[in-house]
Amino acid sequence: MKKTLCLLLVSLAGTIAPAQATEDTDLPVWAEEEITPLHERVTNWVDTTSRSIDGFFGTEKHLSVENESYLRIGPEIDWMEGDGVSTDLNLRYRLDMPTAEERLRLIIESDPEESQGTLAEQGSGRLANDQRDNRTSIAGLDWLESRDKRENWSNRFGAGIRLRLPLDPYVRFTSERLWSLGKSPWQLESHNRLSWFNNEGYSARTRWDLGRPLSQGRHLRFLTHIQWREEEDTLEYREIVELNHRLNKRSAIRYSAIALGESVSNPRMTDYYLQTRYRRDLHKNILFADIVPELHFPRESDYDPRWGMTLRLEMYFHRDLNRDFF
Repeated sequence: MKKTLCLLLVSLAGTIAPAQATEDTDLPVWAEEEITPLHERVTNWVDTTSRSIDGFFGTEKHLSVENESYLRIGPEIDWMEGDGVSTDLNLRYRLDMPTAEERLRLIIESDPEESQGTLAEQGSGRLANDQRDNRTSIAGLDWLESRDKRENWSNRFGAGIRLRLPLDPYVRFTSERLWSLGKSPWQLESHNRLSWFNNEGYSARTRWDLGRPLSQGRHLRFLTHIQWREEEDTLEYREIVELNHRLNKRSAIRYSAIALGESVSNPRMTDYYLQTRYRRDLHKNILFADIVPELHFPRESDYDPRWGMTLRLEMYFHRDLNRDFF
């Protein structure tokens, strides 16, 4: 695995020749020959493992139903002005067991929403692993209502444990809704979650996403995040304006302006960000590269700007190659 990741970094750094690129890949032949058998083996393992567990708890349909299990892995290199360069290896996974019951779903995932820390720790979201504890995997059961969120509130109840010692039981409730605003192209989506973890207490978060297409390849979004965690006992909020531009079938770019604040009784803004994220499908919808330059204006430094840059590769091991990972 390490050998393959090194080869991918070398490929990204400059061995990709435009003359070798085809309609669905930028990789030279030697890199494609390394990736293809690895991807097939690991994808088969992820798919077979999740369906086997699903078959044990569920029904005979486990072999034919759509399964959302995936594994995502890749290196990340980050530079921040004044802090130097850091590297990390991102690993995210989700095992989905859809046939356990008609509405009861067994889920094992590595990165629940509750593990991502405060909004200040998350910052602009530039880093995949920023301030996150790698021991945050959870296993639990989710009960889903069979409702279309475009017509009614769609609710989900979940309970389980965080997989670390001492074991940390949790309970959470999630509710979602999507509205089309009249006959206009604007849509408003709401995602809300109330959680309780035995070792951390209660938390509540809500996200409101207002957006509309501007053209066939451009989409405008206004996002509001509000979060409260019992550990900090501070209300945090984040406002984001995004312009997403799909350059072509395999490339996209996002321009973002982000503001973070906290408190209700004495509200104040703590951080501002200007960010651009370029994403490229390097190989057949399984290997992606991100280039993320950013300008950060932190309150603690009197809003003096600091430059940051992140380079990241992500390989997805997922049976559905038609899934849009942009």
